[in-house]
Amino acid sequence: MTSEPDEALVVDPETDATPASPSPVATPSAGSPARAARLRQVGQKSGAPFVWLWGIVSSWGGWLWRTASPYLAVVSGLGALVLTSAIVALVAGLILGWAELTVVAIALFAALGVAALFLIGRATYAVDIALNPRRVTVGERAIGRVLVTNTGKKPSTATTLEVPVGEGLAEFAIGALSPGAETEELFAVPTNRRAVILAGPAVSVRGDQLGLFRRAVRWTDQIELFVHPVTTRLHPTAAGLVRDLEGQVTKKITNNDISFHALRAYVTGDDVRYVHWRTSARTGQLMVRQFEESRRSQLTIIHSSDERYYADDAEFELAVSVTASIGAQVIRDGTQISVVTEGRILKTHSVTSLLDDSCRVEKIVGSTATPREFARESTKRLPPPSVVVIVAGSAMDAPDYRAIQRLFGGETNVIALKIEHGSRPRVQDVAGLSIVTIGALGDLPRVMARAV
Repeated sequence: MTSEPDEALVVDPETDATPASPSPVATPSAGSPARAARLRQVGQKSGAPFVWLWGIVSSWGGWLWRTASPYLAVVSGLGALVLTSAIVALVAGLILGWAELTVVAIALFAALGVAALFLIGRATYAVDIALNPRRVTVGERAIGRVLVTNTGKKPSTATTLEVPVGEGLAEFAIGALSPGAETEELFAVPTNRRAVILAGPAVSVRGDQLGLFRRAVRWTDQIELFVHPVTTRLHPTAAGLVRDLEGQVTKKITNNDISFHALRAYVTGDDVRYVHWRTSARTGQLMVRQFEESRRSQLTIIHSSDERYYADDAEFELAVSVTASIGAQVIRDGTQISVVTEGRILKTHSVTSLLDDSCRVEKIVGSTATPREFARESTKRLPPPSVVVIVAGSAMDAPDYRAIQRLFGGETNVIALKIEHGSRPRVQDVAGLSIVTIGALGDLPRVMARAV
C-alpha cells in the first residue's frame, strides 16, 4: 500500500529559509557559493538592459569626444567661458522669459561666430631656427634666427610666430607673404648664467583679437644652446700626474713590469725570462728581477652638488668652473679622466663634451647621503685612480674630506678643493691630506701648482 508524499517535505530553497530536511545539499545557505552565483545570475539578467544602454552611451560618447576634441582644442579659456555664459543666458532667457538674457546670449554667440572666422585658412610655411653660436661661455653674446618661407602657391595671411627661449617667449608678427617669399627675424638669447637653453619649437598662432579662439601649428623641434661655465687655463703639470710612456710608477712590487726595483732569489714558478744570469753566475744561485708596478695615469674628480655644502649659488657656480677647468686641462694633456657628481657621470672624451655636460650639473636638494657614501657609490665602477680631486663647498668639513680619502689606497694622491667664494687662497695639510681653499677662479692655477 502506497501513500502520498508528505507535502511538508517538499522544500523550495528560494523561499524557505529553514528546510525540514537536514541535508546541506538540498538547501544551500544564504552565504554559500552556490547561492551567491545564482544571485549574480539573477542580477545580471535583471540589469541587462541597463548594461546594454550604458555600452551604447559610452561608445557614442567616446566617438563624439574623439571627433570634437580637435575642434575644442582651438577654444581658449576665455572662449570656453564665453560659450558657457552664452548657453546659460539662452536657457535662462527662454525659461524665465527674459528678453534681456536672450539678447545677451545672441550677442555672445555672434561674437564667437565672428571670432571663429579668423581661424579660416591653412598656412604653408617652412620655418627654420638657428642659433649662432650653439656654444657660448657665460656672458657671451648669442643670437637666434628664425627664417619663415611661404612654400604654398597662394599668398599667406598674417600670423603670429611664437618661439619659446628658455623660460621666456619670443613673439614675431609675420606679415602676408607671397609664394616663395621669406622673412627673417632675430632674437637675443640670455646667457647670464650657466645652463642648457632650449629654443623652440616654433609655433604659428592664428586667432582673433579677443583671444576667444587660438589655433597653433608646430613647425620645428627644439634646439639646444650650451652656456658653458667660465674656465681658466692651468699649467700642464698642475694635475700632478706622471706623463711618460710607461705610466705612473707605484710602490707595489711585481714580477712583471718595466720599472726595475731589485733582485731576489729564484723560487719555483718564476718566469725564467727575468732571471739575471750575470748575478746568478757570480752568487752561485739563480736570481730574478723584481719590478715596481706601473699603471696608466687616471684622474678622478669627485664633484659634490649637494646644496648642504654650499653657502650660496655663487659658490656653487665657482665649484663647477673649478671642476670644468681642471677636467678640460687634463683632457688636453691626454690623461684618462673621470668626472662624477650626484646621479651623473660627465662625458670626458673631449673638452667640448665635458663642458656641455657641465652645463647640466644642478644642485641636489634633499639628499641625505654622506659624502663618503656618495663617493663610494659614484666611483665603484670607475678605473682605479692615481689622483683624486674632491670639489665641494665651504660647508664641507675636513672629516668629510678625510672619509673620502680613506676610500682609496695609500698610493692614490688625493687633493681636496674647498670652494669658499671671496676668501683668500690657502693650502692646509690635515693628516696627510691637502685641503686647498679657493676663493676665486683666478686663484686656481697658482694654488694647484702649490698643492701638487
